[in-house]
Amino acid sequence: MISIETATAFFAASALLALAPGPDNIFVLTQSALQGRSAGLVVMLGLCTGLIVHSSAVAFGVAVIFQTSALAFAGLKIVGVVYLVYLACKAFTAAAARTIPTDDEQCKVIYAKLYGRGIIMNITNPKVSIFFLAFLPQFADPLRGAISLQILMLGGLFILATILVFGTIAMMAGTLGLWLKQSQRAQRILNKMAGIVFLGLSLKLAITKQ
Repeated sequence: MISIETATAFFAASALLALAPGPDNIFVLTQSALQGRSAGLVVMLGLCTGLIVHSSAVAFGVAVIFQTSALAFAGLKIVGVVYLVYLACKAFTAAAARTIPTDDEQCKVIYAKLYGRGIIMNITNPKVSIFFLAFLPQFADPLRGAISLQILMLGGLFILATILVFGTIAMMAGTLGLWLKQSQRAQRILNKMAGIVFLGLSLKLAITKQ
C-alpha cells in the first residue's frame, strides 16, 4: 500500500501534469467545443480507459517493449499519426459543428464512436507508456508491498486527477461551444481550428523520438 503522503504528492503532481497542454486535453477541449459537454466527457472516459491500459502495461512490464524496441515504438507512432490526420481531414470537411441528436439509438452510436476515439488517441501514443514507465515507479516503495499493485493504485490516482481536470475542461469548452453554435461562420472556423490542431498533434507525434 502506498502511504497517504505519497498518494497526496502523486495526486497533486498528476493534476498539474493533466493541466499542461498536450494531445489528450486538447482533444477533449476541441470535441467539447464542437459537439457539446457530453461529447467531451465521453471522450474523457475513453482517454481514461486508455490510461488503464498504460498503467497495466507498466505494472506488468509491457511498456518496456516500447522503450527498448524501435520497431514497436515506430509502429504504434505511425498508427497514431495516421489516426490524427484522419481526424483532421474529418474536421476540415465538416460543414458545421455537430450536436448530439436526441434519439437514443443515434446517441449510443455517436457516443460509442467518441469513446473509441478517446481510447485510440491515448493508446496509440507510445510516449504515454514511456512517460508512465518513468513517472509511476518513482512513487512506488518496495518496502510497502508488491510494486505491480502500487503501480496500479498510482495509475488509478492519475486517472482520478485526469477526470477532475479534463472534466473541467470539457464543461468549460462545452459552454463556449454552445455560444459559438449560434453562428454558422463560427462553427466553420471552429472546425477548421480543430483540423489545424489535429494536424499539429500529428506532426508533433511524427517527429517524436524514442
